[in-house]
Amino acid sequence: MEDGKLKVRAVDRALDILLCFTRKESLSLTEIAGEVELHKSTVHRLMTTLEEKGFVSRDASTEKYRLGIKIWELSAHLSNTDDPALLLLPSMEKLRDELDETVSLYVLDGRERLRIQAVQSNQAIRRVAPVGARLPLYVGASSKALVAFSGEREQEHILSDPIWPDSVSRTAFRDQLRVIRARGYAMSVEEREQGATSVAAPIFDLKGNLAAALSVSGPLARLPVEKLESYAPLLMERAREMGMMIRG
Repeated sequence: MEDGKLKVRAVDRALDILLCFTRKESLSLTEIAGEVELHKSTVHRLMTTLEEKGFVSRDASTEKYRLGIKIWELSAHLSNTDDPALLLLPSMEKLRDELDETVSLYVLDGRERLRIQAVQSNQAIRRVAPVGARLPLYVGASSKALVAFSGEREQEHILSDPIWPDSVSRTAFRDQLRVIRARGYAMSVEEREQGATSVAAPIFDLKGNLAAALSVSGPLARLPVEKLESYAPLLMERAREMGMMIRG
């Protein structure tokens, strides 16, 4: 039994190490040890195994690790019919080309939103949206779209969460949700990042369930409120089309 527990603990630690790379592309042994709060010798043994199996690779010149080829081999076998991040990517690229701004796809994950896909704008000054980022639900267009179109019970659970900041009025937020549901999209202007704006619309699957939020974001200088509002009809239409592709 003890041996079994040790094996599970080793797997758990190895997975924690791999998850570090959702936040940064390359990491040193010291950085990884700090992230997972383990001794460097323990991390080194795990990294050696992961490297032998092809899940990470090490750059000899920098002594830093990055994800290995086995990760990409595994991702190649994900079913496009089941994974919205892969299924909707071509449509997101089309929307990016239509508006030439960064397009992101978010899902609810607990009491956060998770960016599962992003297509960056080709413009020199652009909104960079790293995949895998977790963001709070009380701020941002995509957060408001996800909360507004989730069920009433889910909304109440989110709004009553102890981590909800006192600086964000629940009453004012509920008022925003009613407006968002009425018009079908949400906007944010410098709510989370100074100089950044975004507009987001919900995506419903073929069964009518909320599947994700689709957003377009960029710098305020290029995307003032009037421009966001002009993008909303196209964004909602593309979100509707994408929803027709998700079985639920």
